[in-house]
Amino acid sequence: MTFDVVIPSVGRPSLGALLSALDAAEGPRPERVIVVADTPGGQVTDCYLPPGVEVLRGRGAGPAAARNLGWRASSADWIAFLDDDVVPDSTWPADLAADLRALSPPVAGSQGRLHVPLSAGCPTDWERNVSSLETAWWATADMAYRRDALAAVGGFDERFPRAYREDADLALRLLDRGYRLVRGQRSVEHPVGPTRFLDSVRRQAGNADDALMRALHGRGWRRRANASHGRFPVHAAMTGAALVALTMRSRVAALAWAAGTLELAWRRIAPGPRDAREIGTMLLTSTLIPPAATAYRLTGEVRARRIAKRPDAVLLDRDGTLVVDVPYNAEPDRVVPVDDARPALERLRAAGILLAVVSNQSGVGRGYVTSEQLRAVNDRIERLLGPFDWWAVCTHHPDDACACRKPQPGLVAEAACALGADPARCVVIGDIGSDVQAARAVGARSILVPNAKTRREEVAAAPVVAPTLTAAVDLVLGGRA
Repeated sequence: MTFDVVIPSVGRPSLGALLSALDAAEGPRPERVIVVADTPGGQVTDCYLPPGVEVLRGRGAGPAAARNLGWRASSADWIAFLDDDVVPDSTWPADLAADLRALSPPVAGSQGRLHVPLSAGCPTDWERNVSSLETAWWATADMAYRRDALAAVGGFDERFPRAYREDADLALRLLDRGYRLVRGQRSVEHPVGPTRFLDSVRRQAGNADDALMRALHGRGWRRRANASHGRFPVHAAMTGAALVALTMRSRVAALAWAAGTLELAWRRIAPGPRDAREIGTMLLTSTLIPPAATAYRLTGEVRARRIAKRPDAVLLDRDGTLVVDVPYNAEPDRVVPVDDARPALERLRAAGILLAVVSNQSGVGRGYVTSEQLRAVNDRIERLLGPFDWWAVCTHHPDDACACRKPQPGLVAEAACALGADPARCVVIGDIGSDVQAARAVGARSILVPNAKTRREEVAAAPVVAPTLTAAVDLVLGGRA
C-alpha cells in the first residue's frame, strides 16, 4: 500500500508550517509530496520546502482543478489530500497508514479528524464558523482517496470554483457508484487563521454552489451530505422586504427588514465576545449578508439550470474519434490517442457524466482481427485514456445485416441501457455520418467531429458539428448539445 500527499496551495504562509510538520512527523514516508501552486503565477509562498517536495504549477482555477492536477500526477494506491492551512499531528503518517491498511476495496475514502483551536473565553463569530469544519463530512482538509476510485469518477468536478461543496459532490458521486467512505483515527489541527473584513459576506458565494449541488444531486442532497439548510430562505425574505421598502416605500416592509437584520445580528452577537469591534462588524455584515446570499443564489440557479441540461452519458466512437484510425488494427502498440482525447474525457468524468464506447469492428467478422486481439487493443485504449463505463462493440461482417452495426441503432441502445440512461439524455460523438444516424434512430443527440475521412455531405447533414473533441466536450458541458 503506497500513498502520496497532495496539497493545493493559494500561497498562504501557513503552507510552511504544514510542510515542516509533515517532514518531522513519525511514520512511513509518502512516495511523493505534491504541492499544486494554484495561483496565477504558479508560485508558492517563500516558505521552506523540505527535500523531496514537488511543486506543480496550477492554473488558478480553484481547489478542485488543483487537486485533479495533483492526483493525476501520482501513481500511488492512495492520495491523501491536505489543505495548506492545516497542521498534521506528530504521528500523522503512521496514523494514516494504519487507517488505510485494513480498508477493503469497497471503501474508497478515509476522512481524518479535524480540531479547530478556539481562543479562550468567547470565540468570535468567525471562529465559530471555522469550527464547524470539525463535524463536516468528507472535508478535503484531510481526506484520503483510492486513486482508482478517483479515476473511476473523474476526480473533482472543476465546475465548483471554490473550496466549498466540491468535496461533498465527489463523495456523493462515489457513493452513487457503490463505494463506501469511512472516518479514520488520524488528526490534524486547523487553526482559525487571520480573517479579513467582510469575510462572512464573501462566504455567501457558497450559495451559488448549493444551487449547483441541487441541480446535480437532486433536492435530497443536503440530507445525504449531512449539510444544514442554513438561513437562505430567511435571507431571501429579508432581501425581498428591503426591495419592497425601497421601491414601494412600504413602512411595513421596512420594519420587517429592520427586524430581520437585528435578529440576525443578535444571533451572531449573543454568543460573544460582544466587544465594540465585534458588535460593529456583526451589525454591518448582517445588513449585507442577506442581499449577498440572494444575489449569489440567483446567479447560481441560472448557471445550474444550464448545467442541468448536460446529458447523463456520452457515447463515443472509437476509431477516428478517440484514437487515430488504423484500419483493422490488431496491435495494441499502434494505438495513438487523438491529441486532446485524455483531457477531454477527464473533464466529462469529473462532471459525473457516464462514458461508453460504441464502435463497429468488422475486422473480427472479416477474419482480420481475433477477439483476443480486439480486447488487447481496447485494453490499451483504456490504459491510455482512462476507464469507460461500457463498451458496445459490433464485430459482425457488414453483410450480416445485424441490428447493431452503425448506422443501425443497436450499439447506442445497448450502451444507453447498460448505463441506465434514457437515450434522449445521451450524446453520441463520432466522426462519420453513421454515428449521427445511429444516434438519431434512438432519439439521442449527436455531435460530429470531422476529420480527413469525413465526407462533406456528412458534415452538412449533421445537426451539430465541432472542430475538435475538446470543442465537442465544451458543447456537452455547456448544455448546448
